[in-house]
Amino acid sequence: MNDEIRWLARLGSEKQLFTREQAAQVVAKLGVGADLMGFAQELIDSGIVSDVEKLEVLAGEAMANAAKGPPVEAAAAPSAAASGAGPRAAASAAAISSLDFTTLGQLDDAALAEAMRGLLRASAGAGASDLHLSTGARPFVRRQRALAFLSDHALTAHEALRLNTALLSEGQKKIFLERKDYDYALAVTAADRYRVNLMFHKNGAAGSYRMVPAKTRTLEELGYAKHIETLRKMMSYHNGLILITGPVGSGKTTTLAAMVAWLNETRTDHIITVEDPIEVVQPAKGCNVTQREVGPHTRTFATALKGALREDPDIIVIGELRDLETIEMAISASETGHLVIGTMHTSDAATTLNRLLDVFPPAQQTQIRASVAESLRGIVCQRLLPGADGQLVLACEILVSNTAIQNLIREGKSTGLRNTMETGLKEGMCLMDNVVFNLWQEKKISADIARAQISNRVLRARIT
Repeated sequence: MNDEIRWLARLGSEKQLFTREQAAQVVAKLGVGADLMGFAQELIDSGIVSDVEKLEVLAGEAMANAAKGPPVEAAAAPSAAASGAGPRAAASAAAISSLDFTTLGQLDDAALAEAMRGLLRASAGAGASDLHLSTGARPFVRRQRALAFLSDHALTAHEALRLNTALLSEGQKKIFLERKDYDYALAVTAADRYRVNLMFHKNGAAGSYRMVPAKTRTLEELGYAKHIETLRKMMSYHNGLILITGPVGSGKTTTLAAMVAWLNETRTDHIITVEDPIEVVQPAKGCNVTQREVGPHTRTFATALKGALREDPDIIVIGELRDLETIEMAISASETGHLVIGTMHTSDAATTLNRLLDVFPPAQQTQIRASVAESLRGIVCQRLLPGADGQLVLACEILVSNTAIQNLIREGKSTGLRNTMETGLKEGMCLMDNVVFNLWQEKKISADIARAQISNRVLRARIT
């Protein structure tokens, strides 16, 4: 957003011609490359401004002021750059930051709620993946893994609490204040959804808002084009266990949603999902899709899974395999004629199997290893890496169950998985190190990023 638009946004709000929230919505619609005339015309076309003559006067003032420099409130963008965010993130932050955080105390509850909705829409429109509002800290967004601050104003405990509870119902607010933690899905509109985590820390309240894309992208669009046949073969089974794994923020939920969307379009089955909370809404297409949320619809993942076995499902999707009871129920369901797809927070195939099996007591190990060996269809581990073009690039590791893999699982020899996966290229397997090395060869990621992600010393030495 250029200085002329910043000045017009400031002058227009001061003269009460339009609000900062409305200005943010227009910027989000036009993009950060908009010019002053385009911005002013959109204010008129969208019905926000009816006094065209007054707008023209303010636009002239904005042009004159911009020739002398940006308004003081625009200092948020340099702060973002200084904090390590790239120029794109800084520009996006400037587009979002039309909300004046220093005047929040002057807004009533209704105005504050509308300001929050505008802030969320502007963040999503500028390509941010997360918005953070925390006591004692400056508001910031995360875009392409980089942080960008929206204001130099650090939120007070009162401001942070009001902001983070502005969109809660009275019942939700009561739960949050009692539990001090609260996860929920916020739907501003049907296509405008966010996954929200609210909490208290030593300074006061804080909230993290994850943007949920309005459109479910395909697996090819996510970066799985080279592996699409392998993934489709996994999903073609009518029973078994598929695991989607990766660190926090690696896109597991997005991949899971893409898989469910593909199954929904290509099969005629009953899909039951158990999520905490529901992020991507899946309308019924070829399949009947039943989506349940932990809290409003069921007590825990485990109780939902117990119920699911009596609800005539063909496919069960579990938002997260967290504990022994949930994992045990998932394995049992995969053995009894259901295709089960779940996520775990692990970094590679070997770690995933160890985490999956080690939650069971020693007395059950032999039985569980045999069950997993029979039911496992595949493991997909993924990471999102900073790309050379400023975008994020997907890197993945894929394990496909075959006779050799099954024997290793039964015998507890996870150290042999790597060699078996290297020889399983024809079956669609791939190792993370090799995929990252190929991304570097294709100039999609930098040498520094590649070296940081590769554990194989031989491969790492080949990166120059």
